[in-house]
Amino acid sequence: MIKMPMAQRYLHLQLLLFCLLFSLVVNAQQADRIALLQQRLEKLATSVPGLNDPVQLSISSVSIQDFLNALSRSNGLSISVDPKLNFKVNNNFNNVSALNILVFLAKQHNLEITPVGSILQISAYVDPASFRPVPVREISARYQQLSNTLSLELSNDTLTAVARRITQVSGKNVVVPVSLQSKRVTAYINNAPFDEALEKLAFANELKLQKTSDNFYLFQPLEDGEQLYINGDRNTAVRKAYKPAGGAAATGGHAGINVRTMAGGQKLISADATGALILDLVKSASLETGKNYFLYSELKGTLSMHVSDVTYESFLTALFKGTEYTYTLDNGIYLIGERKLEGLRVNKVIQLQNRAIDTVLAMIPNEWKKGVEIKEFREQNTLLLSGSRPQIAEIESLVKQIDLLVPMVLIEVTLLDIRKTRTTSTGLKAGISDSVKTGGTILPGIDYTFGSRSINDFLNKVGKITSTNLGPVTPNFYATLTALESSDNVEVRSVPKLSTLNGHPALFSIGEKRYYEIRTQNVIPSVTNSTNIFTNQFKEVEANLEIGVTPIVSGDDQVTLKIKVDISSFIGIPSNNAPPPTSNSKFESILRVHTDDMIVLGGIERNENSENASGIPFLSRIPVLKYLFSSRNKTKGKVVTVVFIKPTIIR
Repeated sequence: MIKMPMAQRYLHLQLLLFCLLFSLVVNAQQADRIALLQQRLEKLATSVPGLNDPVQLSISSVSIQDFLNALSRSNGLSISVDPKLNFKVNNNFNNVSALNILVFLAKQHNLEITPVGSILQISAYVDPASFRPVPVREISARYQQLSNTLSLELSNDTLTAVARRITQVSGKNVVVPVSLQSKRVTAYINNAPFDEALEKLAFANELKLQKTSDNFYLFQPLEDGEQLYINGDRNTAVRKAYKPAGGAAATGGHAGINVRTMAGGQKLISADATGALILDLVKSASLETGKNYFLYSELKGTLSMHVSDVTYESFLTALFKGTEYTYTLDNGIYLIGERKLEGLRVNKVIQLQNRAIDTVLAMIPNEWKKGVEIKEFREQNTLLLSGSRPQIAEIESLVKQIDLLVPMVLIEVTLLDIRKTRTTSTGLKAGISDSVKTGGTILPGIDYTFGSRSINDFLNKVGKITSTNLGPVTPNFYATLTALESSDNVEVRSVPKLSTLNGHPALFSIGEKRYYEIRTQNVIPSVTNSTNIFTNQFKEVEANLEIGVTPIVSGDDQVTLKIKVDISSFIGIPSNNAPPPTSNSKFESILRVHTDDMIVLGGIERNENSENASGIPFLSRIPVLKYLFSSRNKTKGKVVTVVFIKPTIIR
C-alpha cells in the first residue's frame, strides 16, 4: 500500500472542502436568483394578466425558440428570445400558469428573464462572478535551513514563479531560461534534500537540472533525442536516444541504448528499441562498450526489445535469437555474421547414455534442425552436430533432458482355468460282425457287448417263460448296450513372465488351430460328356487366449496398465466338413497400481452345452422307443478363467 505524504493529503482535503463549499454557495445563489426572478414576474403579472393564465402544452423535441413563441401566442405575451439559445425541450404542462412555466425554464436551463416594460427578454444566464479577476495563487514552498530540505506543493504553476519562490525561501539561486518562462509544473514533495527535490521536480515535468560550479541551479529543456529514465542505480538520469542516420528513422523505428559501468569495470547495457535495425543496435552497443567486432555479412532486419543491465554477450545472444545471425569471440574480436559461414560454425559430438538415437532424433523439433547438419553413428550411439553455436546449444540441452534411463517393467501373468465337464452316453447298437465276443463293463458304467450265443440263450429263456418262440439270430449278430456318465474337473495353471520397456506393449498369446475341409466342384461343359473337377481346400480356425499389457510408469513408482484380453475357444463337435463353432470374450481396462501390486481379472466364465444323437429315422424320435433305436451323447461344461497380473519396475 502506497502512503500519501502528509502535505499532499492536506492539500487534497483542502480541495475537497473547497469543492463542497463552492457547491453549497452556488446552490444558495441559484435559489436566491430564482426567488428574485419569481417576485419580479409576479409584480409584472398585475399589468400583464397573460402571465397568470393557465396553459396546456404537450411538446416533444421542440426548440426553445418555437416553444416560447407558442407560449406567447397562447397567452398574449410579448417575448423576445436570444437567437443563441438553440436547445430542445420535452415537457407536458397541464393547467399551469405561464409565470410558473417561465420560472421552471429559467431554473431548469439556467436562463435569465429581464422585463422591459411589458416585454420579457430571455437569454442565457451569465454569473457576474465570472468577470471578477482571478486571484494570484501563492506558490507553496517551504525550506528548512538546518536540514537543507525543501517541500513543494505545486499544481500547474509557472516554472518562473516556482523558481522565484524557491530562491526567496532558500536563498539559493534557481535560474529558468527564456524558453521555459511559460512552462507549467506540478509536483508534491515533502521534506526532501534540496538537490534531490529540484532533481525530482525536473524529472516529473520532463526537464533536466544542471548545477554549475558556482552553485547555480539551471533548469533546461530536453534536447532532441534525450529522454529521462531510471538507471540501474535506481536514480533519475538523462540519456541520449540513439537515432541512426538512415534505415530505422525512415521506417519510424527508434532505439535508446545506455551503458552503466559497475564497480569492477564491467559494463552493462540497457536498451529500449522499437522497430530498430539490427545493424544499428550492434554498432551502438559496440561503440558504447568499447568492444571490437567484425562483420562477415550485412545484418538485415529490424526488431523491438527492452533489456536492462545485461552484458555485451547476453545482449548479442538476445539480439540474434530467432535470426540467421550469430557471433563468436576470437582473440578479443567478436565475429558476427550468418550462421552458415565458415568461422562461425561449430561441431559438437553428443554421445547418448540411455536412449537410442532413433527415438531422440524424432523428438528434436524440425525448426531446430534447419541449418544444422546431424550425422548418426549407430555403432557408438552418437550424434555429430554441425552448425551455429546457439542452435547446437539448444539441441544439446534438449538431448540431455530426454537422455534418461527408460525403466523396464516385468509383467507376471498368472492364468488359472477351471474346467467342469459332465458327459452322458446312452444307446443300443446292433449289427453283424465276424469277430465280436461277448463282454464289457457293468460298473461303474454299462458298456457291454452281447454276442449271438448270448442273445440266442436269452431268447430261448424268454420263449420258455412266455411260450413265445422268437427264433435264433445269425451266428455273427451282436448288440452293444451303453449307459455311461463321466465328469471331469480340470485346473490348468500357467505363469508366463514378460518384460517390456516403459510405454511399449507386451503381448501374451496361447491357443490352438483346427482345420475344416471345403470341397469345390467345377463343371467343364463339353459337347459329348461334361467333366467334373473336385478341389479340396483346408481352412484354419484359431481359438486363442491373448493378453496385451501396456505399462506406463509415473514419477512416484506407480504403473498405469492398459490391459486388453481376448479369449476365444472351440465349443461342441462340428458336423462333417463344417467349421468348428467358437465362443469369444473381449474386454479392455485401464488400471493404476503400485509396483509389485497384484491385480485380479476374474469372472470370465463360459458355459458349453452339446448333444449328439444317431439312430433309425423316425423311430429314433419316438418317446421311449428312441432309447432303443438310437445312440446319444450329451455334454455339459463350464470354464472359468481367472487372470492375475503383477507389474514390477526394473531400473
